Amino acid sequence: MSQEKHDLGREYYKKVYADTLPEMPERGKFAFFDYMLETLFGTLWADEESLSIRDRRLVILGVIMSVGSNDLFSIQARAALMNKELSLKELEQIIITGTQYCGYPKVAAFNAILKELMDEFPENK
Repeated sequence: MSQEKHDLGREYYKKVYADTLPEMPERGKFAFFDYMLETLFGTLWADEESLSIRDRRLVILGVIMSVGSNDLFSIQARAALMNKELSLKELEQIIITGTQYCGYPKVAAFNAILKELMDEFPENK
């Protein structure tokens, strides 16, 4: 991949996660991170003509709920709030909808994450 795609990926990595996650290593240090920056962020997330970041985030939140990944849900939901892509009420509705498609036992744990986010972002109700 090109340096340009890598730089774009680094830009979108920061944009998508509201610059809250650790800095990625320099290009060439870890092939895994280079590939992730260039493809996941420099190609997929950067393609805002096909899906906006908000729309892509909605898809990802649904996928994350379906596999029951609490940590990833917390990261994505927090970034969505920080980037003002979603409100707490919208996150609550995503969780409620998820119970119908993913099952109550799997999705119930996401309510604890929502509670934490409500405490962290009281202005976003």
